[in-house]
Amino acid sequence: MATNSRASNGNFPENPEELLPDDSILSLDEYLEMHAAVGHRTRYEVLYRLVHSGEMSPKELEEAMQIDDSTLHYHLNKLLDVSLVEKRQRTERGQDGLYTYYRATVFGEVTLTEGVDELIRGEQAFEKMYDGSIEK
Repeated sequence: MATNSRASNGNFPENPEELLPDDSILSLDEYLEMHAAVGHRTRYEVLYRLVHSGEMSPKELEEAMQIDDSTLHYHLNKLLDVSLVEKRQRTERGQDGLYTYYRATVFGEVTLTEGVDELIRGEQAFEKMYDGSIEK
């Protein structure tokens, strides 16, 4: 059972599962699977484009990323499996049939912008933190 994310003295709990709120909708393993999925370059780029460009069709993603259809769908399915993206189908005005579009979920946006993107943006700060030549 989850408890407070930090003890009153500011230390983290011994068991990482205790970081989860009592009413968490995801397990620790599900969060870790999300982060693992974004750890692949192609999946990161798909999610990046969906977060920053909005929903896109597979054709738009293929052209933007210059990858083939089967590779794209393999990675899209991985992102779908861990709930970082969702698939929507709709009709287009004046055209027959359903068209598929993908968009980032809230989990996808947060995983990207507060995860890898934040690490990249923080690189300069990390350099300063770990540069032995800076006086403290």
